[in-house]
Amino acid sequence: MMANPIRLIIADDHPVVREGLRAVLDSEADVEVVGEAGDGREALQLVESLQPDLVLMDLQMPDMDGVAATRRIGRDHDGVEVLILTTYDTDADITRAVAAGAIGYLLKDASRQELMQAIRLAARGESVLSPKVASRVLGRMRAPAEEALSTREVEVLLEVADGLSNKEVGRMLHISEATVKTHLLHIFAKLGVEDRTAAVTAALERGIIRLDSHRGTT
Repeated sequence: MMANPIRLIIADDHPVVREGLRAVLDSEADVEVVGEAGDGREALQLVESLQPDLVLMDLQMPDMDGVAATRRIGRDHDGVEVLILTTYDTDADITRAVAAGAIGYLLKDASRQELMQAIRLAARGESVLSPKVASRVLGRMRAPAEEALSTREVEVLLEVADGLSNKEVGRMLHISEATVKTHLLHIFAKLGVEDRTAAVTAALERGIIRLDSHRGTT
């Protein structure tokens, strides 16, 4: 649990959804909902004025959609993470959101436990996919040639196994933090896992990485 509450903005164009999410989140001691937005443009304005830790972002909204808002937040507000919460689970939607800089992707049928775990991971800067999204992306990538992690993905995972944050991994490998997040989401999909701890565990069990190995080797 974080020392200070996770300051969070809910961005969704349906008032009933926002009310339901607020009711859930207000009961959690480590989360503080500091604002609500009905579209992407309003979400940007709230991020500018409130500087939250995390935005819980719907994809399909009027005026400015979640992908465009996520891209702007990533460009202009370093340190503010975006967790997508949507009903849409198509490959195109997932790819667009990740490419825009979202740290995670969650579906609205997620359980309360899954939602809270994702929020806490995302607020710590850890990439996360909902189980259904991970399974969908994994199924799409199940061709044998695509199951193996790339050299760069192995390098990222080795740094993660050493306990480095996304920002530290980026600094170590001379890539942006957003690129690290993208690599992690690809790793999660390929390994069929939901978070970085599970990814390291799975990679160790499958012999993809060894903690006593030289960096960059498997």
